[in-house]
Amino acid sequence: MQLDPRRLAVLLAVHRAGGVLAAAQALHLTPSAVSQQMARLEAEVGRPLLDRRPTGAQLTDSGRLLADAAARIEIELTETRRSLAALTDDVHGTVTVGALASVVRAVLVPLVPVLSEAHPDLELRVVQAEGSDADRQLRRGEIDLLVLEADSPSGRSRPQGTRDVAVLDEPWLVTLPASVPTPSTLADLAHLTWLGVDPTAAAYAATERVVDTFEERPPVGHRYSSYDSATSMVAGGLGVALLPALAVHSLPVELVQVVAVPGTGSRHLVARHRSSRAGSSREIATVLDALVRACRDVVHEVTG
Repeated sequence: MQLDPRRLAVLLAVHRAGGVLAAAQALHLTPSAVSQQMARLEAEVGRPLLDRRPTGAQLTDSGRLLADAAARIEIELTETRRSLAALTDDVHGTVTVGALASVVRAVLVPLVPVLSEAHPDLELRVVQAEGSDADRQLRRGEIDLLVLEADSPSGRSRPQGTRDVAVLDEPWLVTLPASVPTPSTLADLAHLTWLGVDPTAAAYAATERVVDTFEERPPVGHRYSSYDSATSMVAGGLGVALLPALAVHSLPVELVQVVAVPGTGSRHLVARHRSSRAGSSREIATVLDALVRACRDVVHEVTG
């Protein structure tokens, strides 16, 4: 039996993407080309590898066995590339990072010139990306690193073929209009008007944990889904919000006050990447290390 390793890579893409159509998008091929590669691989193996159904194609037991083998081959190639890269100190190429608006504004934009000066041959590209569409961009290879909230719906459901790396634990900060007395405990917040939060936002769970400590739920007059909207509402005197440190970086102190109150918890940020590139790219590792340091510096600046 002779197997073409290039076809094994296509099979692995079908397995990770969850079907022929999604694999074709990830590989930048037509669905017909992917199907032809699978048919030829099945002819080489002498048994079906895909269970073709009206709802899509799934791997058979033989297909999963070959996909596991393809993943091991990919890991070996990855390790080989990393070893070759280690023979030189050059860090070059392009790394595209997708992230939440708060991370883009407070961390990534200032990081671009810093990395450019430290590594002239390394280009950092920044894309605002959130939600399920961001995960699709990652799987298709349009972005290399995706920074997201671990408590968000996307953060809680990690797609097959990806891996998460912890980036930052940052405090949730109470953000209030400047005219409101500065609180020191959660009890001081119970009588204030709070902004409502879209249930799909990570701040929803954090806000609910705080509100649940009150004897009565506070009145909710307005609702937000993005941190930019929340800070505008707070600055306009519409209510109180629980926001992460990166989101309140450089807010106008004459309109908004930001207070660290015990018991609010932390927002967990992770960087998601494709497993096939885990630890293999010195360029991605360089960007990730710089990203972690930059995040921590900004949070320290905000919280003191």
